Formats: sequence, structure tokens, C-alpha cells
Amino acid sequence: MDKLVQLGRKAWFVVRVMSGYEQRRIRSYRLQLQQRLEQAQARKEEVRKQPEQVILSEVRQVVQQMQALKQHFEEAETAIEKIFNPIDKNAQMITNMQMEKEEAQAKEMAKVMRDQIKMQRELAMRTAETTAAEPIDTQASETAAESLPKQETGK
Repeated sequence: MDKLVQLGRKAWFVVRVMSGYEQRRIRSYRLQLQQRLEQAQARKEEVRKQPEQVILSEVRQVVQQMQALKQHFEEAETAIEKIFNPIDKNAQMITNMQMEKEEAQAKEMAKVMRDQIKMQRELAMRTAETTAAEPIDTQASETAAESLPKQETGK
């Protein structure tokens, strides 16, 4: 009976091979193995990418924190500018006033120096005029000075 069962199995196998059933079954099995292999590789790739994804998510968080910090700094900067704006205006006014005072002082000093130079020129011209007229006067005063001692001695 075993021989008959084995003969039946072989016959059945031959029928399946001939009909293409066995070939389709082999292809199906091979396709299932290939799909399992691809799924295993995909899981392996996922596991390999997982640390990259963790790192990328951490980098994204850091970038978001930095952007939030930058925005916070900008807000603080605008608040500080608002606070110091009146102070800057006052400081500008003070510096303008000081500059105006310094300019006025410089103009006054320039005027005083011009007046002084004028006076020195006039004085120099007067002394030049007097020194030009002095040789004649000095001769007359010398003769008068010589005659005075004689008169004094005669007394």
C-alpha cells in the first residue's frame, strides 16, 4: 500500500509539474521569501535610520530654541531702544547745546584775537610813527637837556 501511495504522490507531482501548478507554487514561495527579505531590510534600514532621526529631531529642537531665543533678543532690543530713545534724544540735545556753546566760544575767541591783532597793529603803527618822528624830537630834547644842566649849574 505504501508503494501505491508513493506512486500516487509521484503521479500527482508529475501532473502538477505538467500543469504548471508546481512552477507557480515555487514562484510564489520565492516571491514570498523575497518580500520577507525586503521587509527585513526595510526594518533594518529603519533601525539604522532611527538614530539619525533622533539626532535630526534634536537638531530641529535646538534650531527652534535658537529661533525663539533670537526672537526674544529682538524683542528685548526693541524694548531697550524704546526705553533709551528719550535718553538718547536728551543726550543729543545736550551735546548740541554744548557744541553750540563751544562754537560761540570759538567765535568769541576768534573775534577777541582779531581785535587784539588790530590793536597790536595800531599800536605797532603808532610806535612806528613815533619812532619815525622821535629822531627829530630826540635831537631837540638832547639840546634842551644839555641846556638845562647848564642852567642848573649856574644857579
